[in-house]
Amino acid sequence: MKINQNTDKPIFIQIAEQLEDSIFTGVFPEETKIPSTNEISALLNINPHTVLKGMNMLVDEEIIYKKRGLGMYVKEGAVNKIRHKRQGQFYKQYISALIEEACKLQMTKEDVINLIERGFKDEYNSN
Repeated sequence: MKINQNTDKPIFIQIAEQLEDSIFTGVFPEETKIPSTNEISALLNINPHTVLKGMNMLVDEEIIYKKRGLGMYVKEGAVNKIRHKRQGQFYKQYISALIEEACKLQMTKEDVINLIERGFKDEYNSN
């Protein structure tokens, strides 16, 4: 985990996003323990309350949960919950902007689909 001090994004949100990404990519599988607030705060040299604030965001989203006296654990179904959340964000961040720009450029739906297909073809050929 790394904190970017040169961004306007609050540290607790960066922590929540990085933990979420680690869960999504399988670093922390469902029903396994994640590092404690103190471990993360020591690793990043930041206040434990800041870490807890980020973790509490994930608790509120039902991605992690606390086992009293044992620590925080990844909730069963967390990966699907994150995937669903990210798919919604993907639409808002990328698809809406893509369609808006395509309309400005007077591109048709078919033009956009052809570009997307070309992008996938280029991506698969480069791997």
